[in-house]
Amino acid sequence: MNAPTKAADLMPQTVEFKLEEKTIHAYEGETILKAAQRHGVDIPHLCYKDGLRPDGNCRACVVEIKGERTLAPSCCRTATAGLEVLVSDRAVKSQKMVLEMLLSDMPDEGYKWNDEGQQHGELSDWASRMDVQVRPELREVRREQPVCDVSHPAMAVNLDACIQCNRCVRACREEQVNDVIGYANRGAHSQIVFDLNDPMGNSSCVACGECVQACPTGALMPKTQIGSQVVDKKVDSVCPFCGVGCLLTYNV
Repeated sequence: MNAPTKAADLMPQTVEFKLEEKTIHAYEGETILKAAQRHGVDIPHLCYKDGLRPDGNCRACVVEIKGERTLAPSCCRTATAGLEVLVSDRAVKSQKMVLEMLLSDMPDEGYKWNDEGQQHGELSDWASRMDVQVRPELREVRREQPVCDVSHPAMAVNLDACIQCNRCVRACREEQVNDVIGYANRGAHSQIVFDLNDPMGNSSCVACGECVQACPTGALMPKTQIGSQVVDKKVDSVCPFCGVGCLLTYNV
């Protein structure tokens, strides 16, 4: 006969580590970024999004770990017992450099405005919070701005606002399992592509919208009525696309 399960056995295990000289607890397997968020410490992040696998490619969330030579991405570094994490001047300087370089490549007119008038979504938000200003010399050497793709009836692809965070790739492949969005080329020529670099409207995209929801800067956006819209009423319904029957709320 199996022994009864104790309440303590069901509690998640925790580890103790230091963050900015303060001892905090993290759940077993939890990342430094998530543990810091739970304790009220905001660390910049762009390629990380709740619900998506951590990728660690934007390097906006780097922190300094005592005893280690290089800065570590906090979004995919697991908190372990005895770790000493510092959001040091060195780490903050690196965070700001990443934000400034990404912001310098953005188009003059953005696609994802918010209530504060910031036009590049989460990137503008973090730049404002970190007091990052783009130096004029970086604007002079910014990348060649790709042409927008508006071939899809519902979504616009604005690769001039893409920061190559890969959130759309993970959303398409791992959340919706459609595997339409991929990553092509290398170095300065790297870009997000649909199928075999087809226009989005000619690709196998099923218009689920998961990539638009995941995009932090407006590189993937609704094609029409961008921004806040005043609605007359909200109607609860069911998605007719497949047999799952996801609940929807239509803003009319």
